[in-house]
Amino acid sequence: MTELLLQPFHYNYMVKAIWVSAIVGAVCAFLSSYLMLKGWSLMGDALSHSVVPGVAGAYALGLPYAGGAFFTGMLAALSMTLVRHITRLREDAVIGFIFSTFFAAGLLIVSLNPTSVNVQTIIFGNILGIADEDVLQVEIIIAISFIVLMFIWKDLLVVFFDETHARSIGLSPLRMKIIFFTLLSACTVAALQTVGAILVIAMVVTPGATAYLLTDRFKHLLIIAVAIGSLTSAFGAYLSFFLNGATGGVIVTLQTIIFLLAFFFAPKHGLFASRMRAKKESSTLAQETQP
Repeated sequence: MTELLLQPFHYNYMVKAIWVSAIVGAVCAFLSSYLMLKGWSLMGDALSHSVVPGVAGAYALGLPYAGGAFFTGMLAALSMTLVRHITRLREDAVIGFIFSTFFAAGLLIVSLNPTSVNVQTIIFGNILGIADEDVLQVEIIIAISFIVLMFIWKDLLVVFFDETHARSIGLSPLRMKIIFFTLLSACTVAALQTVGAILVIAMVVTPGATAYLLTDRFKHLLIIAVAIGSLTSAFGAYLSFFLNGATGGVIVTLQTIIFLLAFFFAPKHGLFASRMRAKKESSTLAQETQP
């Protein structure tokens, strides 16, 4: 039995897949906490699809697709930020416009260069076939992202919670948002190799959403989200070996199961706890109104 459970670790490609999935899941979960705080879950969806033209263009030109993905992801993030700051448009309208424009451009490039673009890799990722140089690239992206986040996480919290207060203490909301979206774009590129463009949204939303149901303190939310993101990603990659299923699909399914458990059974904000609290308050109110 032990030999069977350890079997994935006998293969180098599985060890790399588990390791890369874990670190990518951790940093995506860290960033997802801020997306939940600001209510920007759609932003993760927009960025995950905005990298498609970069990947397709890089494939068509014979260039490393990570560079193309980061370029278009960063361009999309900056476009959304700047358009929001200089126009009266609501954030959801800006995100929807940029998202659809970039994704349409990606589909156009794919249709014009069908033989040069590996569409399956873009959509589903290829974590089991990741090369050593790509592992190093992901490790560098994740390390830099975590180092930057360790220094600015409190400033980001202030900016995302109250921009007026942030300005009053000398912080620049625009600059902090650009830094955040730069990190989000870089991590989206890393996650692209793990779960593909379609499922990246889950990795940058689900861990933070789950943690949001479990705690009211942001520091605890960060810790819980990172734990959920890294553990489910690593275990999902490990479990996919036995299920012979798509690694990204297994990872996201595990994260969804954890979210549903929190949604129903979270001690304070879960569905059952909320129902019990509402029932208790109704009972108390009824007793107080009795003559």
